[in-house]
Amino acid sequence: MSAEDTQARLERWESRLRSLTTQTITSDYVRPDPPKVVEAVHEVVIPDSVRIALLQLGIIDLEEPFTPFTVLLTAFTVLAARLTGDEDIALGTSNEHHEPFVLRTPLTPKASFREILKKVQTAEYEATQDEVPFQSLLTHLQAKSKAANPPALFKLAIYHAPDAPSQQFLSTYQLTNDLTIFVELGPLKAVAPGLRTKPQLREIKLRAHYNQLIFSTARIQIMVDQLLQIVTAGSKNPDVAIGSISLITPSQKALLPDPTVDLHWGNFRGAIHDIFSANAKKHPERECVVETADFTNPQSKNRVFTYQQIDEASNILAHHLVAKGIKLGDVVMVYAYRGVDLVVAVMGVLKAGATFSVIDPAYPPARQNIYLQVAQPKALVVIEKAGTLAKLVREFIEEKLSILTEVPALAIQDDGTLVGGQVNGADVLAEQVSLKSQGTGVVVGPDSNPTLSFTSGSEGIPKGVRGRHFSLTYYFPWMAETFGLSENDRFTMLSGIAHDPIQRDIFTPLFLGAKLLVPTADDIGTPGRLAEWMADNGATITHLTPAMGQLLSAQATRAIPSLHHAFFVGDILTKRDCLRLQSLARNVAVVNMYGTTETQRAVSYFEVPSLNKDSTFSQSQKDVIAAGKGMLDVQLLVVNRNDREQVCGVGEIGEIYVRAAGLAEGYLQLPDMTALKFVKNWYVPENAWVGKADAPADAPWKDLYFGPRDRMYRTGDLGRYTPNGDVECSGRADDQVKIRGFRIELGEIDTHLSQHPLVRENVTLVRRDKDEEPTLVSYIVPLQGSSLDELVSATEDEDHDPEDDDPIVHSIRKHRKLIKEIKEYLKKKLPSYAVPTVVVPLARLPLNPNGKVDKPALPFPDTAQLAAAHKKRSKRLAAAGGKEADEVTIALTPTQKELQAIWTELLPHATSAIGPEDDFFEIGGHSILATRMIFEVRKRFVTNINLGAIFKCPTLGALAGEIDRLRGSGELGIQGIDAAHENEEPKAPTVNYAEDAKDLARTQLPKSFPSLTGEFDSTDGINVFLTGATGFLGVFLLRDVLTRTAPLVKKVVAHVRAKTPEAGMARIQSSCEAYGVWDSAWAHRLEIVTGDLGAPKLGLDEATWTRMTEEIDVVIHNGAQVHWVYPYATLRGPNVIGTIDALELCAYGKAKSFTFVSSTSTLDTDYFVQLSDKILQQGGAGISEADDLSGSAKDLGNGYGQSKWAGEYLVREAGRRGLAGFVVRPGYIVGDSASGTTNTDDFLVRMLKGCVQLGRYPDIFNTVNMVPVDHVSRVVTACAFNPAPNAVVAHVTSHPRLRMNEFLGHLATYGFDVTAEDYIPWRMALEQHVVNKSGNDNALFPLLHFVLDNLPASTKAPELDDQNAVQALTRDIKYSGVDVSKGRGVGDKEMGVYLAWLVSIGFLPEPQGEGKKNLPELTVSESVKEARTKVGGRGALV
Repeated sequence: MSAEDTQARLERWESRLRSLTTQTITSDYVRPDPPKVVEAVHEVVIPDSVRIALLQLGIIDLEEPFTPFTVLLTAFTVLAARLTGDEDIALGTSNEHHEPFVLRTPLTPKASFREILKKVQTAEYEATQDEVPFQSLLTHLQAKSKAANPPALFKLAIYHAPDAPSQQFLSTYQLTNDLTIFVELGPLKAVAPGLRTKPQLREIKLRAHYNQLIFSTARIQIMVDQLLQIVTAGSKNPDVAIGSISLITPSQKALLPDPTVDLHWGNFRGAIHDIFSANAKKHPERECVVETADFTNPQSKNRVFTYQQIDEASNILAHHLVAKGIKLGDVVMVYAYRGVDLVVAVMGVLKAGATFSVIDPAYPPARQNIYLQVAQPKALVVIEKAGTLAKLVREFIEEKLSILTEVPALAIQDDGTLVGGQVNGADVLAEQVSLKSQGTGVVVGPDSNPTLSFTSGSEGIPKGVRGRHFSLTYYFPWMAETFGLSENDRFTMLSGIAHDPIQRDIFTPLFLGAKLLVPTADDIGTPGRLAEWMADNGATITHLTPAMGQLLSAQATRAIPSLHHAFFVGDILTKRDCLRLQSLARNVAVVNMYGTTETQRAVSYFEVPSLNKDSTFSQSQKDVIAAGKGMLDVQLLVVNRNDREQVCGVGEIGEIYVRAAGLAEGYLQLPDMTALKFVKNWYVPENAWVGKADAPADAPWKDLYFGPRDRMYRTGDLGRYTPNGDVECSGRADDQVKIRGFRIELGEIDTHLSQHPLVRENVTLVRRDKDEEPTLVSYIVPLQGSSLDELVSATEDEDHDPEDDDPIVHSIRKHRKLIKEIKEYLKKKLPSYAVPTVVVPLARLPLNPNGKVDKPALPFPDTAQLAAAHKKRSKRLAAAGGKEADEVTIALTPTQKELQAIWTELLPHATSAIGPEDDFFEIGGHSILATRMIFEVRKRFVTNINLGAIFKCPTLGALAGEIDRLRGSGELGIQGIDAAHENEEPKAPTVNYAEDAKDLARTQLPKSFPSLTGEFDSTDGINVFLTGATGFLGVFLLRDVLTRTAPLVKKVVAHVRAKTPEAGMARIQSSCEAYGVWDSAWAHRLEIVTGDLGAPKLGLDEATWTRMTEEIDVVIHNGAQVHWVYPYATLRGPNVIGTIDALELCAYGKAKSFTFVSSTSTLDTDYFVQLSDKILQQGGAGISEADDLSGSAKDLGNGYGQSKWAGEYLVREAGRRGLAGFVVRPGYIVGDSASGTTNTDDFLVRMLKGCVQLGRYPDIFNTVNMVPVDHVSRVVTACAFNPAPNAVVAHVTSHPRLRMNEFLGHLATYGFDVTAEDYIPWRMALEQHVVNKSGNDNALFPLLHFVLDNLPASTKAPELDDQNAVQALTRDIKYSGVDVSKGRGVGDKEMGVYLAWLVSIGFLPEPQGEGKKNLPELTVSESVKEARTKVGGRGALV
């Protein structure tokens, strides 16, 4: 293909992909940042019925048949459209030449499956005709867009497995792809030809690869089932609209609500005021409402009122209203004030059979008049503490309303008497006082209207929502049982007094016979005080909006141990909101309730357990808490927006309808709007419940019951079902939004804004700030003219400020006065919560091609821009030569102080004056204490800090900074942001291990080494110097060397840490006995030299050192300090300097062979995983043994791997200087393949035990490079006795490799009671298990930092080429007589032996279940068991 052809194709692709939208599937967990992958695979063999459907669809057009893969590609396109709601779908796929391309398909929900099938086929053909290298396309698009990075063209992909792109390509997209499906075709069975042979359907398998850190297995299983269901539906009716295909698969039917079931429409529990009065008669002296003392006034005291007092006072008011002519359903407007008087007023109105409505006196008078106009009340009750009515309001009442009575100053006195205010010289309620112990006798029914609440209207006029008595009481018994509510609880009155959640605050305790606590305005408004108030008064239950929850936790320092449930309503609840509250109240369960004013008490719920019950729960949650499931007899139906006859399947976005018997009646005087929003259930016949939910014949309210009404409320919210049946919200179907719990119509704001004389154009949006808080932002185009000139700010500073170059900053500064004027104007028209927080003046509003405002293009000023726009232009310095006030620091921040206290508790030998620069490990800490410390930090600070954080941030100051960063300290608000700054992430000091190794090679490594040529002269026997002889591998090396017959080994000199040679010999013998390999005949061929790795000349005296240089023929340097959390600086001495000393032995005296036992931890970077994939795709075996490790010269994640990298560099450099030998790189070293003997301190063995203790294991797809210790030792000794010139690398890799889930799955195979689980739930279960068990009994506790932080990535290993190892083993056949050059791995047999040995020594319990296989019989002697108690553990120098 010529360059011109290629360029033409690239330009066609550019046109084809212009304005591309990539689809993102909703996740189950928070997407990790930076991206990480835990690969998992879900495999499905396509059922016969679906294979037949593929064939049927293939021939619906005989002239141009469709391939089965094209049908699957079409079904996947439809699924992506349904799950995302997009109408422009981009999928990754490839052609027959393995070349990837983007399949872009525009579609609409009304398009038929046949139409989309044809579109996909055409797109495939065009892509094949315009084939170009995918990388060339990316380069071309990047150059055209001038972007810094190549574009991401798809996140969903489906490939025909034989044509799939290269492994390198797939690995490259692994981090960004949500889901990749491979379609595989099984073999065709051989059958005799002929017409009598039954036709065969070849097996088709789908392999779905996904990231477990983002998606649950349940979601992927459902998605694959939905994919196949789309195929089936398309085959049954190719002309079906793709938007009408049901995505509810059989497995979902038990999860999702059934819109045809009976929701018990007629079970009326009675009126709330009647139940309250009954409680008052049962417990007249029980405390009902407590107005708590004013903490600013030392003389103030609590005002306590009993049930009897509240009941009698409300009776008085009720009788007054009835006497003045108030009838059933009349509206009584209450001018409210937070307190006991409001409770009396509400109960009095209800007892009169009337409908209460509340106005907050803080509303602008014009706004109050609108509420009065809508409500048309027949009576007014003004609470004395609410003050007098504004003149404008009073005029409106007199001119526009027909008021039967007004109670001008309602107040209950300290002794319980009630006064209503003076009218004509007498108290307005005086005539009814004598009736205080009598009820009114007014009967109300389930369909009577007790409440009139207001919600926003699109034309600037709020809508009145008429509530029903049914809803006020029906759900309380269920809530009491579900959440443990009782008469012993203490509730709080914190909701806005004119906001319908105030009804929950009042009615819940009065229904239960519990106590209601009322704070003062100062308790609510003083930062930090509300938590103190709750704690002082023993509050147990609270109803909050997220905004009130934030107010509660802001600047709070007082714990609230009494609080056990917090019910959130009114707005999106975030995980951060929950954790903020739970940091104050560890016993509190947070319940997110989803509902609206129109649904009254009929809501859904999602419970976040308390930290004391489950401190790990937040790890499984996304940033926004789900709406959950409907409570008793409440259904959240997510309805297909394209076909309302369909309820959405899991993952599909639809509109949320609430189906319940407890819905409100509808909108006052708005029948059309009521009919639009309160709809009949179309899933059942209209008369479905006739005769099944009638009122009892003797019910006094039967005439006030309209009969069963199966209705649904159309919320206008969009949502989707999760794999466990919960609902999560995903936005609005219209422009109605919620801010701080208040529902707002953006159109209402814009209506008022457009009426401002200086606003020409405007649009209001909700944007989320950096803390994901919803923020009202209005964009305006000012109307130019002289009036505007007066409100435009002149330049405030003659010096040019570079920030003025930012047009947003400049515009906000220029129009400061106008913005202030607009906000003041809106405050008169709107409640304060509906006034936009940010007003952005623009020269013009951006328009899209359709001539509409291009909302996505509107700029949202970030916090830095807002800070610049609002700061003072003149910069005032402190006194000359002095520092700015905010530069003055104190010794410790609050976080540092609390962290210091934790450290002091854990480190008894540390001084009390631990400072910011003190290092945890330098003042007595170690890895076990570090794990305990991090768990304590998680508890106290309520932050999900990684267990490995202490190793990256070891000082008090650095760790405190990391805690502050994770908790979001120094929160930046939209207003008042001048002095707010984000905490920067602390950077832990690091040692450049690669540069250190190069520097050591230059300065300390001998300049040359005697070169060994030819074979050893073994006439007199060979002398071997072995380090690390007391370790697990060391004892098998000792066995291999001493049992060799050729070349003859005369003596092994073992370097041991011990005080005396005798003690050293005892250590070696003990270690050998522990692993069952000791032979007393070895003793006379063993010489012990005592020393220490890292000490000069390995700690040997001069005479011994000199003798070793002359006598030794072979050096096997196996000694090291193995520790997965110690930093490089700690391990440098034994592992790096010790290696230089071992090398120096070879620089003097006779020429020697040097074998260095390294580790594949030197390859633990993404670079080598990706390189491995590339090599495999090209037909190679894996990472070359000749690789110089430059790909891991940085970014190795632990000090041990870094120290081994440095050691390897030094050995290979010594090879370049003449040294013969090998660097042997094993992976995980597991037990002896014959005896099963293993190191119980090994990570993989601890994983086995930890999973048995937990009863579950992680379903991790990564392969694990594990090799039996007997084979590793054979490779090492073969390399030692057959050295290569110039010290090359020999890889020890398993043949074949097990995957991690296969390795751990052997537990179940052999009868252990364990089940596979997704990684994230498994990780949470492990952490919870450790916390609940005090942490010390689980085998994984010492390695929790490794297991919990990033186990899958830590266990993922690249494939390795092992030709050098094979050659060494092949050459060694002449000595050993055994050919093991094919390598070894771990399979069923070896796993059985290992598990049997671990059971025999008591490390694992006997399996209790019936497995597929029985453990082999194995006996371990008592002497071996005893010896095992004497060997060292991880972290020891060996």
